Amino acid sequence: MYEKITGSEILIRALADNGVDCVFGYPGGQIMPVYDKIYENQHGVRHFLARHEQGAIHAAEGYARATGRTGVVVTTSGPGAMNLLTGLADALMDSTPIVAISGQVGCGMLGKDAFQESDVISSVLPVTKWALQVRRAEDIAPAISRAFYIANSGRPGPVVIDLARDAQVGSAVYEHQSEPFIRSYDSDPELQEDEVSEAARLLNEAERPLLLAGHGIMISGAEKALADLVEKAGIPVGCTMLGLSSIPSSHPQYVGMLGMHGNLGPNINTNRADVILAVGMRFDDRVTGDVRKYAPDAKIIHIDIDSSEFDKMIRCDLHLHSDARKALDALLPLVDKRERKEWRESFDRHERIEAERVMARELSCVAPEGKMLMGGVVRKVCDAFGNDAIVVTDVGQNQMFAVKYSQFNQTRSLISSGGLGTMGFGLPAAIGAKIGKPDRPVVLFCGDGGLQMTVEELGMIMEYGIDVKIILLNNNFLGNVRQWQHLFFNRRYSSTPMVNPDFRMLAGAYGIAAADVADVSRLDSAVAEMKAHDGAYLLNVNIDETDMVFPMTPGGNGVDEILLNESEYYKPV
Repeated sequence: MYEKITGSEILIRALADNGVDCVFGYPGGQIMPVYDKIYENQHGVRHFLARHEQGAIHAAEGYARATGRTGVVVTTSGPGAMNLLTGLADALMDSTPIVAISGQVGCGMLGKDAFQESDVISSVLPVTKWALQVRRAEDIAPAISRAFYIANSGRPGPVVIDLARDAQVGSAVYEHQSEPFIRSYDSDPELQEDEVSEAARLLNEAERPLLLAGHGIMISGAEKALADLVEKAGIPVGCTMLGLSSIPSSHPQYVGMLGMHGNLGPNINTNRADVILAVGMRFDDRVTGDVRKYAPDAKIIHIDIDSSEFDKMIRCDLHLHSDARKALDALLPLVDKRERKEWRESFDRHERIEAERVMARELSCVAPEGKMLMGGVVRKVCDAFGNDAIVVTDVGQNQMFAVKYSQFNQTRSLISSGGLGTMGFGLPAAIGAKIGKPDRPVVLFCGDGGLQMTVEELGMIMEYGIDVKIILLNNNFLGNVRQWQHLFFNRRYSSTPMVNPDFRMLAGAYGIAAADVADVSRLDSAVAEMKAHDGAYLLNVNIDETDMVFPMTPGGNGVDEILLNESEYYKPV
């Protein structure tokens, strides 16, 4: 006869049996039985105490994005669960696998406004892939098995298990649940051969094909398939922001980043292409600009595992409902070997102009009064780490400069909040990334606004000795909003100037080494000192507040209607 154990121990054993090695969380009244079992540490599941539940879920996101595994967060009921909502929405938009476990009041008190009770399931349904309230101990193991399967299959996303106190303290026999069958949930749609053949035909007949690589490339492990295809067929590759690092920056077919602050070449040539192959991306409005002006001459092929993305933003000519790697592997033997030299070189012409007219100034780092420019700082830091660091960003100008001026040698090297654009994401996500990938350097680029939204997570760095290098691009402004106010709101800087603390002293209060860099003449040595330091480090860099991110496609413009600076549109020859 099998021994009965408490639901809380069933939970911990089920997590371990699903490959979980760490969880992020914050204890409270209605999750205490689970934390009591975490205390025993019998199953190798480490717990990392965040300072706020939002920090915990962003750390779980960073862990998941760096490793490809499912991140796990544990909180109590009521405010604990509600503080996860931003992270759940962020994970859903960016296809990040998360299992969030919240405590809940006892079944007899449900719906009676008990202390710290909230209707978790109703609250999280719009921002999760699946959510379930568990009321009996015997239902925990199958619920956890199903949660992990849903979270990290098909298009990944967040799942919530709301665990009533009765389930935690009740007893049942534990039996590990293998991968479940879920009726009506098709996580691996069958690739249609006739659609693959038609896609190959369109590509073979194209003179100016362009491949748009999204986050789905890395989610499906399709990096090699992507490189093999574009090398054989001579197809240039542009990446969405979250698709960056799916192909090395030095690859001869890589032509830059797409979108509002993307590179000139891929944006201009999107509207010159005759065939576009979009893989694992969702035609976000920041990538398309005005959809009425998008790719007017192109036949568009869309590969995605989530059929709800088809024709949502851009009407396409052919849909391949499939895992990205399966689709690219199937296409590879069917495409002709081509060079397409003239088409590829057309991107280089735009790249040279961007380098001369925009990037040269940024990379010089030189601004009035010794202040620095973000792009140059980013490039110096990434060069110092040999372009092999995991780059984590917060949201705003720091994000755009970081993604544009970083270069990547390895996959899964950029972690950023894409769809939701969550300020405060960066610091806890960098912590989670380092916990997930302890052998890789992790550098965080953040602004003074975003850092202060989750600055309490410096406590997690202090407690666990997490080696994250924090580069604070400090312009004493909410820089991205300031840029829009400057360009489109008559320079009325409403509530964007920041009165900031002494960040060096703040880091010191958490036992974190730090330095201020007030002048460009000190930058190289300061970066070298940060890199050489054994442990976490905060480098507070004095950034010119007038620095703005260009090129820029203003809202409402076509993707090829691009500002080179605040007054000049790019006019390609």
